[in-house]
Amino acid sequence: MKKISCSVTNCAHNCQDTCYANRVNIGGQGAKNTEETCCGSFLDKRHYSTLINNASEGKNSSNACDCLICNVATCTYNNNKLCNADVVQVSGENVNLYMETKCSTFKQK
Repeated sequence: MKKISCSVTNCAHNCQDTCYANRVNIGGQGAKNTEETCCGSFLDKRHYSTLINNASEGKNSSNACDCLICNVATCTYNNNKLCNADVVQVSGENVNLYMETKCSTFKQK
């Protein structure tokens, strides 16, 4: 199972630095660096925490997200829109919108 680490502390899918979204969508079609990528699955827990059950049920690693869709055609780890990195790190500080997140695992081809 792929582990998606997340340091976006105010994401509703984040529980103890692990992503519990049903599916993660990484965006940044022609990205040249991590700053040009983003996590399209980000939901601010101030607005969405009551709608998300997976993270609150966290602590059970079987609920952790293992489905990662990558739309970053310029990333080495992108294989037919699926990420083949062993571990994926999503990050961002003081995030309000998904565009303020990034895939720190990104490596340009």
